[in-house]
Amino acid sequence: MSQTEEYARLIEAYIPDAKAKVEGGGGKFEATVISDAFEGKSILAKHRLVYAALDDQIKSGEVHAVSIRAYTPSEWSQAGGEL
Repeated sequence: MSQTEEYARLIEAYIPDAKAKVEGGGGKFEATVISDAFEGKSILAKHRLVYAALDDQIKSGEVHAVSIRAYTPSEWSQAGGEL
């Protein structure tokens, strides 16, 4: 399993019903995450959930930066996205 696949798996395990795609390397990553758990949450609250899923990797320095795009399923469909 690649590093990006492992990070996506960690996010999906931490956030209920999440679908995640993580890209990048060298400590810098982009995560796209879709979950009903984001319903009614601010952007900051959504990002905090994703950061919490990767807390150990961030604290260890394995992950230096994460660009996060977090959507509810309805926001994702309105954006026309595919994961």
